[in-house]
Amino acid sequence: MHWTLVLASLGVGIVVGLTGMGGGALMTPMLVLFFGVAPLTAVSNDLVASAIMKPVGSAVHLKRGTVRLDLVKWLALGSVPTAFLGVVIAKWLGNGSDVQALVQKALGVALIIAATGLFVRAYMRLAERARKRDGRAAPLPQGRPSLLVRPLPTVVIGAVGGLVVGLTSVGSGSLIIIALMMLYPRLKASELVGTDLVQAVPLVAAAALGHILYGDFKPALTASLLLGCMPGTYIGARMSASMPGGIIRRALAFILLASALKLFGVSSKDTAIVLITMLALAVPIWMVLRRRHGFPALVRNEHRTETPGEPAEVEAVPDGAAEVGAVPPAARME
Repeated sequence: MHWTLVLASLGVGIVVGLTGMGGGALMTPMLVLFFGVAPLTAVSNDLVASAIMKPVGSAVHLKRGTVRLDLVKWLALGSVPTAFLGVVIAKWLGNGSDVQALVQKALGVALIIAATGLFVRAYMRLAERARKRDGRAAPLPQGRPSLLVRPLPTVVIGAVGGLVVGLTSVGSGSLIIIALMMLYPRLKASELVGTDLVQAVPLVAAAALGHILYGDFKPALTASLLLGCMPGTYIGARMSASMPGGIIRRALAFILLASALKLFGVSSKDTAIVLITMLALAVPIWMVLRRRHGFPALVRNEHRTETPGEPAEVEAVPDGAAEVGAVPPAARME
């Protein structure tokens, strides 16, 4: 048993529970960068661990009725075969240093996309808040809103997401949910997370099966990940009701960007320069966007009526919280 890995996984689990960030975007880079695990091995074992954890939250959302099974069907139609295909492609390329380098670079690209997705999610919620404040948003429907399902683009989202997950383990809880938000903006937050979590079950299961057969699955490594991540996710989910998730998510975007740069082999000095430059640009840009939507540049200067138990920056239900069935009060408010 790798106790240092268990403790590190506990930390990752807490972050997942706090922020809703998919575990693959954090766990896999940690294994590669800090524990020297080969990229393909890291992907294989993270996916198997995810396949064990995903059904727990799925059962919770199915019981609550916050899952769009019509969307899950089309997403799975695209994601299941391509998730397995991603593993086959990696196997076809071989097990040498070249394929390890390819997986590492693919993981870096996926992390950059995930970091960009965090910004997109924050901006979409800012714009939605502005529409609701100004009365431009559609009135909340009574009961479940009607939804026009678009099969072809939904299958394409699943197929692309499945391929990325099969190759890198990143995407089931970060990339696909962004695409769903853009394709189906009428989905409520709880339904968005529930649908994404349930569709991830067959996706991750297919990818995990492929990695067990053709990847580099190590049972002891997966056991260490689960031993730390499962209680960590629960702890983080319980803490998420009182923690500023929006700020943590923005910090995570920089962590993901830093991890991606290191996976690309960028030196520590150049990584620091890039991060400082991004920070110097991101803060004023976000302030301008807030002002453009009629909010004060700084959140602390914002005065608005808050629902009891709801933080100033309303976020979707954290994925990690959903996985353990502990949904924060703010997320339960529709």
